[in-house]
Amino acid sequence: MTALSVGLSVDWLALREPADAEARSVPLLDALPAGGPLVVHDLGSGTGSMLRWLAPRLPGPQRWTLHDRLPGLLDVARRTTTVDSSGTPVEVCVREGDITALTPADLAGCLVTSSALLDMLTTDELGILVAACAGAGCPVLWTLCVVGRISFVPADARDHAHETAFNAHQRRDGRLGPSASAVAARLFRQHGYTVTVRPSPWRLGAADRALAEEWLRGWVGAAVEHDPSLAGDYLAYRLASPFEAVVGHEDILALPPTA
Repeated sequence: MTALSVGLSVDWLALREPADAEARSVPLLDALPAGGPLVVHDLGSGTGSMLRWLAPRLPGPQRWTLHDRLPGLLDVARRTTTVDSSGTPVEVCVREGDITALTPADLAGCLVTSSALLDMLTTDELGILVAACAGAGCPVLWTLCVVGRISFVPADARDHAHETAFNAHQRRDGRLGPSASAVAARLFRQHGYTVTVRPSPWRLGAADRALAEEWLRGWVGAAVEHDPSLAGDYLAYRLASPFEAVVGHEDILALPPTA
């Protein structure tokens, strides 16, 4: 990954972080097992947004390991400083590598988290992760899973065709895309887990214009890449006037039978 692409990724993650924080389902945290010390493994951590959101909401002491395959993002993450709910600094380390290589022994006694990750996985990759978590018997909180549902105000007759094409693009090369949340819930239940799923949509309005425009460019671009017949003035039309968008996501809390 080039320095330029890392910079673009960092900029995008920073732009979306406030909307991510606003969207995640806080009530799910009430069901997390109590007691410490708390060891957390954050999968596909990027620059550490999940750490910055979750750690202050949980008791300490806490020790986080942030996993990502992109060292440029981990370079940013390792500079994150945050505190738990009592104000005590959280211990943070980073680990570069393939998250599907994690074993039950790696995850024993910890909480496993992620944010905006599952849609990029294949069925086999997700199955490996679920099996590792189940083998360790650890609780899991996976947030902001893309579900493929978008609604605009004002609506346009072309919205549905772009949504369909984008969702198909998300499933390229065997990725789960908007099916990931449902597949993860099913796999955890097969392991005897209790699974709770809650909506966590982005609600983008006038105050989120910069994020909404950047998201829209990527969304339309992916749709047109999948279906070139959609090329036209749709993006220009949307950008030319104010719009609101609800971008569907779901959060998953999976608790092992012994929780």
